[in-house]
Parts: sequence; C-alpha cells; structure tokens
Amino acid sequence: MSAEPLLRVLAKMRGHLLDPETLVKAVASGRQKGQQTRWKRVELRYVDLKAGRHLQVTAYDETQAHTSNHAVGDEARDAVDGLLDEPFANWHVETTTQSHQVRVTKKLEAMLHTTERTEEVEVDRGHDRDKERLLAEDDPVFRAIGLTDAQGRLKPSRQAKYRQVEEFLRLLDASVTEAMAKGQLRTPTADEPLRIVDLGCGNAYLTFAAQRFLTSVRGLPVVVTGVDVKEQSREHNSKVASDLGVDAQFVVGSISGAQLDRAPEVVLALHACDTATDEALARAVGWEAQLVLAAPCCHHDIAAQLRKAPTPAPYAMLTRHGILRERLADTLTDGLRASLLRIEGYRVDVVQFVESQHTPRNTMLRAVRTGAPVKGGGVRKEYDDLVATWGIRPRLAELLAELPGHG
Repeated sequence: MSAEPLLRVLAKMRGHLLDPETLVKAVASGRQKGQQTRWKRVELRYVDLKAGRHLQVTAYDETQAHTSNHAVGDEARDAVDGLLDEPFANWHVETTTQSHQVRVTKKLEAMLHTTERTEEVEVDRGHDRDKERLLAEDDPVFRAIGLTDAQGRLKPSRQAKYRQVEEFLRLLDASVTEAMAKGQLRTPTADEPLRIVDLGCGNAYLTFAAQRFLTSVRGLPVVVTGVDVKEQSREHNSKVASDLGVDAQFVVGSISGAQLDRAPEVVLALHACDTATDEALARAVGWEAQLVLAAPCCHHDIAAQLRKAPTPAPYAMLTRHGILRERLADTLTDGLRASLLRIEGYRVDVVQFVESQHTPRNTMLRAVRTGAPVKGGGVRKEYDDLVATWGIRPRLAELLAELPGHG
C-alpha cells in the first residue's frame, strides 16, 4: 500500500458516497495535522423516507449528535462535497461489495486500503428507529446469549443489556476504524486474525457481540478469548461458541494470572470491579496491546485512601461529605489511570459509556498505543504532583512497577 494523491482518493470515495444503491455506511473522523474540523465524527448512510431516498448525515460534536437528511441529487451532492472539504484524517467507507479505509498522511497524501467482501451484503435503509442498529435484534448471537426469544424479539427484561451491547459496539467500531486508519492497529488477515481478549468476561455478552460484529458486519478476521475465574462461565460460553460456530475460546483464570498462547492486540475489560480494572490495564500494558477499552466499576481503593489521608488545602469541602468524596474518588481514580497509561505510551480518551446493572458509573477509558513509555516531562510531573498532593497511591501504579523493566 503506497501513498496516492489525496484529491484523487477523495474523488474515488465521493463516487461511493453518492451511490444510493451500494453505500452501506461511511464514517469520517480525526483531523489532519494542524487543522480543525467542524465535527469530531460524521456518519453517512442512505435511508428511505416518505419523501423518497435521502442521504442521512449524523454529525457528532463534543456533547451530542446532529442528524440531517438530504434528498438524493443536488442536496446529497452538496452535503458530501462539504464533508469532503473538511480536513478529516480518516475515512471508512463500506459498500455492498467492498470496504475502503483512507488515512491522510502528514504530507497530505492518502493511504488507501481496499478489501473485497466475501459476499455481497444487503443494505438496511430503514428510518423508523432512534439509531442505526449495528447488529439487528434478530441476529442469532442475541438469541444465543439470551437477549431475544426464539422469534428474534428482544425480551423486555433484557433491553438495558441490549442498549449496553449496542453502545459498546459503536465505541468499538469507531476505535478500531480510527486505529487501523492511523496504522496503530494492524489490518488483520485470514492467516493472522486480530487477537482480542475480554478480561472478566462473565457470560460473554460483549465478547460474542464483538466477534459477531467485527466478522459479519466489518468483515475483519478476529479470534476472541474470554477470561473469567469461574469454570461455570467457561463451560457455558464454550457451548454458546460451539452452537454459534464462532472462533472464540474461553479460559479459567484471574485477570492478573490468566495465561494466553499469544499476546492480544485488543484488550477489553468492561465493568471489572474496583482494582480488577487496574489489573486489566496492567495486563494490557504488559502485553503491549495496541487498543484497550476499559469501563471501570466501583472505585473503592482511592475512596478508602481519601478517608484516611489528610485532605490538602483548600479542598476539605470536597471530602467532608461522603457522596462528594466518593465522586471525587471516581474522578481521581480514572484521571490517574489515564495519566499512567499516557506515561506508558498510550493516547487516552475518557468517553461516556452506558452504566451496568451493578454501578451508575458511565465512563470508558479508551487507550491506543502510540509510542514508547515516557521517562520524564510534563505528563510524569503532572502525575507525580497529583498523587503527592493528595497523598494517595493508585493500585495501577503498583501493578505497573511489578512489570519487567518497570521497577
């Protein structure tokens, strides 16, 4: 794959974007070096309305999504041309027969990677829903994991879990697309599928959903491994995998002690309680995983330290009341985790995620490995000053210090 003139590649993508028969979905994200985009991310798809087929554009800013519909023809063409003029760094364009990934280089050239689908996909242009479903309710995976009945209808008691799966897939899709486009995560092949591990997988709702979405919708070869301390979980999940005929394996072990044949490239840890999240992040760093998605749960460790340590001035009012102290502990814990991952060479975002039935926390740490660990400088000083000020010691720092070469 060699660099091509940017305008030539965008012209190719324009043709796909303006084809209402074959475009499945397109996503633009990131920004070119030194440039600013109006939107953080934009999604395009065609929908059938009462007034006819329209190009639906969903544009995301820092806080919300803005959806607009443009009639096929001049309106759609103007909308597409306006978006192509924006200095996005990445384009991912899915058609019924191909998948195109475009990454804009620092020299303002384009790296284009095109893969052929093994079979033509059917386009869903329905508009009678709040969001495009990444996996349809009647997908076999949802029946296998108990979210839908035998007719593929969502069970009323499982609606919250279904929303969580959908939101997770949306974040996973965006994260994988951007990391691959930037060359931070390799494009898998049939001979070398992408290796994904779900630490503390439980009944593996998200494990199976990730495998199904990435293989069936995105067309990416992946192999997933679920880790859980319960033998019952391994037996149950292995049977589900066998029934679905998917490439997934499950092992019994703790997050910190589980042994895998090969280090994973993507690590998932969703709603692992308290310091189990720290153990998952430390394992990811030890494996040098390229992409990490972790949704923390229950921040008891730092909260307990705040109760014992004297509160530095002038912040006494933040720890005087229990509810405020716990919220502060949540923020400190995840802020320090993000700082430690940055020190380890990751770019980190803290994004919104839906809460689980066990916790009202709704954040996710999304980390992409971009370079070598940071030995000093502003990031290190910022972290050192924060822990010194509050007199706390994050569990993740202790676990990282135990890794080879981190003493």
